[in-house]
Amino acid sequence: MRRTISALALAVAVAATVTAGPAASAEAAPMPASASAPARTPVVFVHGYLSGGVTWDPAIAAFLAAGYRPGDLYTYSYDFFASNKASAQGLAAFVAKVKAGTGADKVDIVNHSMGGLVSLWYAKELGGAADIKHMASLAAPHHGTYIAGLCTVLSVSCQEMSPGSDFLKRLASGDETPGAVDYRTWYSPCDGVINPFTSTPLAGAVNTLVPCETHLGFLTDVGLLTQVASVLKA
Repeated sequence: MRRTISALALAVAVAATVTAGPAASAEAAPMPASASAPARTPVVFVHGYLSGGVTWDPAIAAFLAAGYRPGDLYTYSYDFFASNKASAQGLAAFVAKVKAGTGADKVDIVNHSMGGLVSLWYAKELGGAADIKHMASLAAPHHGTYIAGLCTVLSVSCQEMSPGSDFLKRLASGDETPGAVDYRTWYSPCDGVINPFTSTPLAGAVNTLVPCETHLGFLTDVGLLTQVASVLKA
């Protein structure tokens, strides 16, 4: 019970750190197309529940340090109370804008927590796999988290994160990693929010166990974020 309360407190702490909630949710506008093809595949960052694009600031700094340009990096924001299906449709439209604005054939997606469900639904159910080169999922509840039981009365998205939901059954059916996408996941037994922490790995993905990382730590660990950037650059 104490662990469950701590996890809920952690989720509340996430909400307190962001500046953009569902009412102020906005998508970062893609940069105009340059005269030449982009040096790197554009990266789209997808946040999780009770979060927003600002949570990716440490990741963006790490990616810039790894050689990315500001015009390579985009954050997609959405109403985290809405169904992940609707958020995935918004992601599809956003990716289309990024591709049009950069001239890129595909994008890379980096997601955290519930953003993994938004991203995977886009890839699997909306044909998005054809537009994705890499998908890096950090502490994503791909198979659900029991912590979602604390917020199911608040939002449809929480109901969808609950283990055994129809949404998750659909995602788990058939091929969990469709298309020619390079799927990667990072997960940790110290997560505290994804319960069980083994919910993150996907069949067909390269799944990396991080010895001890908190749920929010995935968003601020410079070493881990630099590792993700290196994987995407390969």
